[in-house]
Amino acid sequence: MKLLTISVPAYNEETMIVPLYERIVEVMNEVKETYTFELLFINDGSKDGTLDQMKALHKKDNRVVFVDLSRNYGKEIAMAAGFDYAKGDALVTMDADLQHPPEVILEMLKLWELGYEDVYAKRNRREGETWLKKATSKMYYRILQKVARIPVLPDAGDFRLLDRRCIEALKQMRETNRYTKGLYSWIGFKKIEVTFDAAPRYDGQSKWNYQSLINLALEGITSYTTFPLRLSTYSGFIVSAAAFIYMIYLFIKTLLFWGRYEWLSFTHDYYPIFRWRTTYQYRYHWGIFGTDFSGS
Repeated sequence: MKLLTISVPAYNEETMIVPLYERIVEVMNEVKETYTFELLFINDGSKDGTLDQMKALHKKDNRVVFVDLSRNYGKEIAMAAGFDYAKGDALVTMDADLQHPPEVILEMLKLWELGYEDVYAKRNRREGETWLKKATSKMYYRILQKVARIPVLPDAGDFRLLDRRCIEALKQMRETNRYTKGLYSWIGFKKIEVTFDAAPRYDGQSKWNYQSLINLALEGITSYTTFPLRLSTYSGFIVSAAAFIYMIYLFIKTLLFWGRYEWLSFTHDYYPIFRWRTTYQYRYHWGIFGTDFSGS
């Protein structure tokens, strides 16, 4: 019998732990003759009763296990902890808010049995999301596709089934600033998609505000692509070339056109009835070759 690990990072999801557990148990009971499972919760430094709910479920059902992180590291690190502690032949990673329907796991398992090693879930519709969030998401993926050498699958998030070979490959990547969506593409392996409709949150509010999403987007561009490094390199070449051209310009200007006045004398002659005459003599040095012009 094959073991399936279901990894669920959670931060302040006290009201979601039990409903999620019940849905997963209901789904996995349909394939209990073929698969056994472990439900691996990752408590990402929650400040509410999330950890207590995990402990209570663990006492009730030994298939429920949990990892308690020392602080809130963020979802990317929490998922990496799930990769490290998963014992299954395959792993499903999903969110705790039930926007990822557990029923999709059954379809993932069928495709895994056909030989696919990365079965990723792609959203058809985004219930409860504003048009602005949808538009900015599409724009971000369009930009990321252009600057990344290995394309990232748009609208394919972290809800997916990974074969043990994929898990071992991801465990070798120990970055602290992770962009896991990019790492899924980077490791390769045989991929296929399943589609689902993302439901509204079962309870509570999303922990992802616009600032968090912007930070994640910047993390994706800076950690997954070499675009910032290439941009800095090109900018450095342009600035250096412009500075060199300007230096040549100043040198030629000084060589050919630089000049200065040398005053030889300056006198005032005063006459009656408030009249005066000024007389001066000068020599003008043109260029550095010493050509002189005089006048008075």
